[in-house]
Amino acid sequence: MPGPPLPRNGSSLPPLSPPPLPRAAVVAAGARPGDARAMAAMAALPPTPLSPPGGGAADAAGPEGAEGLFVLLGAGLAAASHPLLYVKLLVQVGHEPLPPTIGRNVLGRKVLYLPGFFTYARHIVEVDGKRGLFRGLTPRLISSTLSTITRGSVKKAFPLEDMEHVSNKDDVKTSLRKVVRETSHEMMMQCVSRVVSHPLHVISMRCMVQFVGREVKYSGVFSAIGRIFKEEGVLGFFVGLVPHVLGDVIFLWCCNLLAHFINTYAVDDNFSQASVIRSYTKFVMGIAVSMLTYPFLLVGDLMAVNNCGLRAGLPPYAPAFASWIHCWRYLSAQGQLFRGSSLLFRRAPIPAAFPID
Repeated sequence: MPGPPLPRNGSSLPPLSPPPLPRAAVVAAGARPGDARAMAAMAALPPTPLSPPGGGAADAAGPEGAEGLFVLLGAGLAAASHPLLYVKLLVQVGHEPLPPTIGRNVLGRKVLYLPGFFTYARHIVEVDGKRGLFRGLTPRLISSTLSTITRGSVKKAFPLEDMEHVSNKDDVKTSLRKVVRETSHEMMMQCVSRVVSHPLHVISMRCMVQFVGREVKYSGVFSAIGRIFKEEGVLGFFVGLVPHVLGDVIFLWCCNLLAHFINTYAVDDNFSQASVIRSYTKFVMGIAVSMLTYPFLLVGDLMAVNNCGLRAGLPPYAPAFASWIHCWRYLSAQGQLFRGSSLLFRRAPIPAAFPID
């Protein structure tokens, strides 16, 4: 007796899609391990294309194998972006070893520009060689891997099995309820992964800022763990955690809610490209909101290296802060809450009596 007719593609089973890319992989490869600012990009990516009949390499490897591939991918991207993070951190702590240069702005006026990323990176190579650009990479890779694994474990332990993706066919209340559920679940995963990976993040930051004073206090992961525990106790591994978590939470809620309201009220369904615009709204919102939440990132990084015995965390670079709020107020009074947010065109603060000839 002949069996049921085969589908047109000639396979007895419908084509299978590879598992969606976990957002943790993007987080691991971003500017910060566990940073929620990379998640908006994931929501904006177009759907993953279908694999050939019978499944692809990801299907054969299974969920565990795919997760391992994503960890390796995240580690590779983190290593490639490490020089950018390194220069950014040195700028954040206020280390400016090179003098500013005179340039012109878009209006043709003369202004002082601090060295950009490429000039700064060239200076690091001249001092420490090319390997110097990867100072602090090992603890950062461990932190990124911990963040990826933790997010995956939390997602498996607390799945949203009944969650439906937001559709433009939903009414306002239904779609808003779905956004709140998704964001709450994402916030839980992000907060847990941030707590787990933060100790290695602190070690990575301190290894990098040793460039300022040419110290060798934190020379390895295990020796750094022992030193921090001996000098600061368990709490020393979590300095700067609160502003990082607050920044992540504010970013997630603002980005997701703004994208939802724009897609609901600003994008007309009659517009031919409405679906395309909706797919990239969260990506654009992620860029905008990340600029607004940057001070939390800056304060968290400065607290991680403050008053730890390294020159970059002591005067004249910064006073010994009593709390992250003290650090925030100090930067706000100095007009430096966005220090390090740009690495290409960095205008130098000009004293009132400084003439530019």
